[in-house]
Amino acid sequence: MTNQIEIGRGKRGRRAFSLDDVSVVPARRTRDPQDVSLTWRIDAYTFDMPVIGAPMDSVMSPETAIAMGRLGGLGVLNLEGLWTRHEDPRPLLEEIAALEAGPAGTEATRMLQEAYAAPIRPDLITERLAQIREAGVVVAGSLTPQNTQEFYRTVVAAGVDLFVIRGTTVSAEHVSSTQEPLDLKQFIYELDVPVIVGGAAGYTPALHLMRTGAAGVLVGFGGGASTTTRRAMGIRVPMATAISDIAEARRDYMDESGGRYVHVIADGGVSTSGEIVKAIAMGADAV
Repeated sequence: MTNQIEIGRGKRGRRAFSLDDVSVVPARRTRDPQDVSLTWRIDAYTFDMPVIGAPMDSVMSPETAIAMGRLGGLGVLNLEGLWTRHEDPRPLLEEIAALEAGPAGTEATRMLQEAYAAPIRPDLITERLAQIREAGVVVAGSLTPQNTQEFYRTVVAAGVDLFVIRGTTVSAEHVSSTQEPLDLKQFIYELDVPVIVGGAAGYTPALHLMRTGAAGVLVGFGGGASTTTRRAMGIRVPMATAISDIAEARRDYMDESGGRYVHVIADGGVSTSGEIVKAIAMGADAV
């Protein structure tokens, strides 16, 4: 028996569901809210709510990461963003925000391109992470796979608690004929801090990421409506199905590894509290 459907004469595909396509239906038993805990724990770190601030310049600054940490969540700073390229990006961000959005070639696009053309500065990575650490909250920073090998020593030396490797799509076996790819398994084995890695969208790629030793796997490609991944690359993640598949990969990996638990984190496609509920119902530990 197959669960594939015909797309056309030459292609078949699997039907999948977004979080909009599913609903939570109450059963016969209910529970008092006072008896329910939202506490989330990953490695040695405990949080009052299972919510992570995405490492995107549009939503995360050092001050925002600190505020999230004090509220009981986790803020992750993008270590390749404007905060590690410019001494004070706030005037630049305000100027960009005041411009009208438009297609490529507009003033806003030009300014963004110029802003991100500045090089990433290791001294600013250290300074931003130190600012978060001094506030007494958990310190988390994010790099893409292509820049991890260049900057991870700076990140670890700065005292990061959780290291996030986040890309549009991340695999355990990246192939490149032009450069030496990041060996995730070796990298995570040698690192002294827990690593969260993603995005992944299916059972098999997530299972391979779990086998690298990652503490958590990001489900999805991040950003949702704020990215051009769907329009530019044709890539989209049906989150309800993806979370369910990867939660099943976690269960199988627990059997395979003798009980090692890897956290499943929904990354993208979550914009309301109801979607947070549905993501957790599908098997996510955090969003």
